[in-house]
Amino acid sequence: MRWIAAWLVGVSVLVAGCATGDDAVAQGGTFEFVAPGGKTDILYDPPDSRHRPGTISGPLLTDPAKTVSVAGASGATGEGEDFAGKVVVVNVWGQWCGPCRSEVPELEKVFEATRAQGVQFLGIDVRDNNRDAAVDFVTDRKVTYPSIYDPAMRTMIAFGGRYPTTVIPSTVVLDRQHRVAAVFLRELLAEDLMPVVQKLAAEK
Repeated sequence: MRWIAAWLVGVSVLVAGCATGDDAVAQGGTFEFVAPGGKTDILYDPPDSRHRPGTISGPLLTDPAKTVSVAGASGATGEGEDFAGKVVVVNVWGQWCGPCRSEVPELEKVFEATRAQGVQFLGIDVRDNNRDAAVDFVTDRKVTYPSIYDPAMRTMIAFGGRYPTTVIPSTVVLDRQHRVAAVFLRELLAEDLMPVVQKLAAEK
């Protein structure tokens, strides 16, 4: 595909990559982000219009010996199966990012309210070479969902070569089949995210 070729030119280091627990990686899927012409909220509905990103995998921020994975189009198994059948909210953040500090308690609020409905949240900590500061960030704010540590943003290849990686924070919501159902290119409030997550949780 065109976007795979474009990414391989820009980030050729990924060619030899595979999940080792020491680095974050992603494999391409069928989802390709399309520039929304200035939109910050992109919803993919009806469900048959959605496509699956690649598998996202990387070391747990708070325990680099463990790997966190979301199984995507490549059909990963193992730890990625922890997310099987769940709505997954993927939030891209950095402890250096002011809006991320405001947003994270809002995300935690939605997670706590919906986790019993089969909803999982996963953070991706990016552009953050100070791991200890990032760990302090989630600890101090009592964030209970996991994050992948990915300073080089390698996981973002899963969402297509045109995904605006300069927009942080941003949030991608996957339905129970792990197809991209929504993308938010802005800071979110609980009231913004809750209806989308609840709707997806109610889908069969």
